[in-house]
Amino acid sequence: MNIAVFASGRGTNFGAIIRAIKSGKIKANLSLLVCDNPKAGAIGRAKRAGIKVALAKREVFANKEDFEAKIIAHLEENKIDLIVLAGFMRLLSPEFVSKYQGHILNIHPALLPSFRGTEGIKDAFEYGVKVTGVTVHFVDEKIDHGPIILQKEVKIEEDDTLETLEKKMHKIEHRLYPEAVRLYLEGRLRIEARKVKIKFH
Repeated sequence: MNIAVFASGRGTNFGAIIRAIKSGKIKANLSLLVCDNPKAGAIGRAKRAGIKVALAKREVFANKEDFEAKIIAHLEENKIDLIVLAGFMRLLSPEFVSKYQGHILNIHPALLPSFRGTEGIKDAFEYGVKVTGVTVHFVDEKIDHGPIILQKEVKIEEDDTLETLEKKMHKIEHRLYPEAVRLYLEGRLRIEARKVKIKFH
């Protein structure tokens, strides 16, 4: 199977997936990085790993439809089977999601459905919850919604700062996301009544 990772920033989860493939934990081709930011650290990671980069800057296109059409062309050219969102800071249109329904994964730094949005770690920390976590889910037409695949709790200790919490969260993300990708590629995920069933051997 061929994977495309979408990223806009440092690409640490992208790096985690690269490492999982190199170690044999994930058996697939990481064929493409789709990026909307020419300064993203993810691009350097892709080049070092020999992964093709499709740079699509939103401002170059007259509208979102044209922007996504260009991305779709890249996906079709590279025969992509699975899209992995890893800090891609663009909302995908309902039409795009519908086209790839059930084949787009996202990771969110909170225990969904709590603390949706771009500041999941900060929002949980400032709200004062004692437990937050990481969620991997299928993408649907709503923001940070979709059937949940895996979740892992992270305790917020009394002496945690936002920075220390972020570090703990990223460590969990880098383990959980490759695991979810592996389950998908092994055909062990099935969506029933908007819930994900995991097939165990």
